[in-house]
Amino acid sequence: MRISQSAKTDQTAQSKEKWKEECAVVGVYNAHNAAGLAYYALFSMQHRGQEATGIATSNGEKITAIKDCGLVTEVFCDESLKSLKGSSAVGHNRYSTAGGDSLVDAQPLFARYDLGEIAIVHNGNLTNATKIRESLIKEGAIFQSCMDTEILIHLIARAQQENLIDRIKESICKLEGAFCFAILSRKKMFVVRDRFGFRPLSLGEVTNPDGSKGYVVASETCAFDLIGAKFLRDVEPGEMLVFSKKGMESHKILPQNPHPCVFEYIYFARPDSQVFGHLVYNIRKNMGKELALENPTDADLVIPVPDSGVAAALGYSRQSGIPFELGIIRNHYVGRTFIEPTQQIRELKVRLKLNPIRELIENQRIIIIDDSIVRGTTSRQIIKILRDCGAKEIHMRISSPPTISPCFYGVDTPNKEDLICATMSQEEVRSYIGADSLSFLSLDGLKRSVGAENYQYCQACFDGQYL
Repeated sequence: MRISQSAKTDQTAQSKEKWKEECAVVGVYNAHNAAGLAYYALFSMQHRGQEATGIATSNGEKITAIKDCGLVTEVFCDESLKSLKGSSAVGHNRYSTAGGDSLVDAQPLFARYDLGEIAIVHNGNLTNATKIRESLIKEGAIFQSCMDTEILIHLIARAQQENLIDRIKESICKLEGAFCFAILSRKKMFVVRDRFGFRPLSLGEVTNPDGSKGYVVASETCAFDLIGAKFLRDVEPGEMLVFSKKGMESHKILPQNPHPCVFEYIYFARPDSQVFGHLVYNIRKNMGKELALENPTDADLVIPVPDSGVAAALGYSRQSGIPFELGIIRNHYVGRTFIEPTQQIRELKVRLKLNPIRELIENQRIIIIDDSIVRGTTSRQIIKILRDCGAKEIHMRISSPPTISPCFYGVDTPNKEDLICATMSQEEVRSYIGADSLSFLSLDGLKRSVGAENYQYCQACFDGQYL
C-alpha cells in the first residue's frame, strides 16, 4: 500500500455556519479502469467533503491506495491514477473540519490481517463508537486514527469466523448509528448500509469496453451520470451486497427500520441527484411552494441565497407569482483556503463570496430564500449587504423548520447552545439578523413537500427526537 505523504496544511478556520456532511463514498467492482471511475465519481460528489480524498484499488493480488488532504483534482493526477491498478476500487471524500490530523483521518483505511488485506470507506457516525473503542483498547487494540471507521477493522480482524463475509456480518451487528460502508478485499467488495438508512447509497451498473458488466455504488446518483453508469436501485437499509466473480449477492443482515435523513433533501445532496427515491431538485421546489402557501408576503422580487436556496426560491416564485431574480451572485472560488485572521476579514469573506446586484435590489421589497439558519451570522451579513444596496424591505424565508438540535448521525453540527433557533425565539432571531420579517417552513409543510403519505424520515434536528 502506498499513501501520499505530501499533506497540505488546512488553513481554514471552519465557522460551522452551515451543516457539514460527513463524506462521500464510492465502490467499483469488475470495471475497466476502476480507479478512473472512482476518481470521477468522487469529483461529482466533491460537495460532500473537501478536506481529504482517497482511492484504494485491488488487482486481485494486492491492494494499493493513495490518499491525501485536498480536493480530488489536487490529490490525483494521471500518473497517480495509473498506479492504482485493478478492476475494483473504493473511494472517499472527507468533509471539512477544524483541527485534528487530517491525513491520519483520511480514508480509505487500510490494514493487513490474518485473511489478507482490506480497505474500508465510511459515511456516517457510529453512536456507540466510544464504548466499543474503549473496550477494544482494554483488550490491547492499538488505534492509528480518531475515526470511528477504524473500529470496524479491529472487529473484523478479531472475529473468529473463517471467512470475511461472516466476520463482517458479526462486526456490523455490534454497531449502532449511521453507516454506509464499502469494504474492499483483494478479490471481493462488500457494501453495507445501516438499518435506518440514514445516509443515501445507490447501486449502479457500468458496461465495460468488452461488453461485460461492472457495478458501482455511490453516495449520490450524480456520480452515475458523470461516469455513464445505469442506476439500478438504492441499497436497502440493513442490506449487505457482496460482489465477487459470481456476481452480486444480497444479504439482509439487520432488521429494517427506514428513517433516512430529511436534511439530504434540504441541503446536503446535489439537486440533480436521485435520493431516497426522489429527485432532490423537485423536492426543494416543493419546499419553496409550501413556504409560499404557508407564508404569503407582498414583495417585488424573490431572491435565493446561492446556491442552496435556488430551487426553493423558484418554487416560492412560481407559487406566489412574484418574479424570481438572481439578485446575489456567488463567487465559487472563495472558501476553504482563505485565511481568516481577524473578525473584519471574516466579515469581508461573505462579501467576497456573495455579491449583490444593486440595480435589481435598490428600492425593492425583497423576499430572500435560504435552506436553513444555523448560527445566524451569515444571514445577518447577507441582510446587511441587501440593506446597503438600498432594499426597501427584506423578508427572510427559510425552506425548512427551525433547527433546534444537533445531529449525531454523521453530520458536523454545532452544539445545541450554538444553534440560534434553539436559544432564541423566532422574533429574537428576526431581530438579530435584521430582517423585516422571518418565517420558516413548518414540519407539516416539510412532510407535504417530500410526500406525507410515505413520510418516515429522521427529523431529529427539527424536533429533537432521536432514533
